[in-house]
Amino acid sequence: MMINNFKTVLLLGLMTGIILAIGSYWGRQGLTIALVVSVLMNFVSYFFSDKIALKMYGARPVTRAEAPKLYSTLDFLCGRSGLPVPKVFIIPTDSPNAFATGRNPQHASVAVTEGSLRLLDENELQGVLAHEMSHVQNRDILISGIAATIAGAIMWVSSMARYAMIFGGSRDREGDGGGGALGSLVTIIVAPIAAVLIQMWISRTREYQADQSGAEMAGNPYGLASALQKLENSSKRLPMEASPSTAHMFIVHPFSAGGFMNIFSTHPPIAKRIERLLGRTS
Repeated sequence: MMINNFKTVLLLGLMTGIILAIGSYWGRQGLTIALVVSVLMNFVSYFFSDKIALKMYGARPVTRAEAPKLYSTLDFLCGRSGLPVPKVFIIPTDSPNAFATGRNPQHASVAVTEGSLRLLDENELQGVLAHEMSHVQNRDILISGIAATIAGAIMWVSSMARYAMIFGGSRDREGDGGGGALGSLVTIIVAPIAAVLIQMWISRTREYQADQSGAEMAGNPYGLASALQKLENSSKRLPMEASPSTAHMFIVHPFSAGGFMNIFSTHPPIAKRIERLLGRTS
């Protein structure tokens, strides 16, 4: 876990460096603007990403009286892990899925779709909630949110740089020459691809880690493994209307992404996740 956390911090730093590198295309002023954009995007992600995500999916808070099964399961898991019980939300959709959000355990929320409550049995629901509480415990929500925000900022800054190059707003006018223009063009094209790949790697690593620690929290891997298979099968039949910018938050990819697009998915293949959980192919 320590090695994965170290790699994640390094990659987040690399993503911020990419923003600054693109910003330097406009010289010192551009570098300053890129730095300000990076700081602002991280600030918004830190304090408001949870509220934005919950509102985006129409999640409504529920009380213990309304969702006794959810709360009793969370009480059990939080008792085992020492985590505070999060706020609980239900998302009004038949597509089965779940996510956790919040910048730390004291400000965490867990959201489960109505479809998941109907589909999963008690052990499977426990496995899903253990996975989500592991994300809370490991601070994955904050890390993945920042990675997604920085990736979005890189896309935006790259677009601005492309327009500047088209309309002659580059530093070439200051005498950089053709080599500088070529280098800038390569940076502008490669940077967004690199950002997506880094975000994907971070998200996949955190999913594998949450599966493992979630199984430990629940006491066994079987409920989670069974839930993952059910969620994948049902999600293919009932894909969720989700934003690509928040797809990384869900326990399984909320919409169908087959073939070549699986390479760029923020989620590892379900078969691989189950194989790691059970120590064998499913």
